[in-house]
Amino acid sequence: MPATTPDQTYSLAAQFLIAMPNMLDPNFAGSLVFLCEHNERGAMGLMVNRPTELTLDALYEKIEIELMREPVAGQPVFFGGPVQTERGFVLHEPVDDSTYSSTVSIGSTLRLTTSKDVLEEMSHGAGPQRVLVTLGYAGWSTGQLENEIASNGWLTLEASPEVAATLIFDTPVEQRYAAAIKQLGFDPVMLTGEAGHA
Repeated sequence: MPATTPDQTYSLAAQFLIAMPNMLDPNFAGSLVFLCEHNERGAMGLMVNRPTELTLDALYEKIEIELMREPVAGQPVFFGGPVQTERGFVLHEPVDDSTYSSTVSIGSTLRLTTSKDVLEEMSHGAGPQRVLVTLGYAGWSTGQLENEIASNGWLTLEASPEVAATLIFDTPVEQRYAAAIKQLGFDPVMLTGEAGHA
């Protein structure tokens, strides 16, 4: 079967990937991925439902910054994906009066920052209030994600910016996967790993 090549005008960026039950890769089984980038070079996203045992205060201690923002100290750092697991990624709401050295916009309501300055600003209570911090990311080479979707590995969820932000920041972690499926209009128990054939 020839590899599928992505249509350069078609992008899944700012959408969710919902792992199907037949997902064989243990890195992605049961995962909900928010796609930050998708173009002719491939795709990049963050898993938003895989908290680790590492908390933000412990992360700050590791990078030798004092965290004075108590409300977020106990928040978990997430496993964003199996690529570059030593590197941090901060998914956050836009901040009008802040500019960071390495930030990309994802739709109208989300930003992805990979530079340490956002963590420094957050440490004293400034910066974005709603954040999801991950170590690592999920990456796909050219055509790889399209092939996985065609093979029934993923469902895609096109969510409004408001729904995306609600799923990522406001929905309890253990409910995010099911909540994303319900956005598609059916119950999670109806999912099957078998592809349909007419």
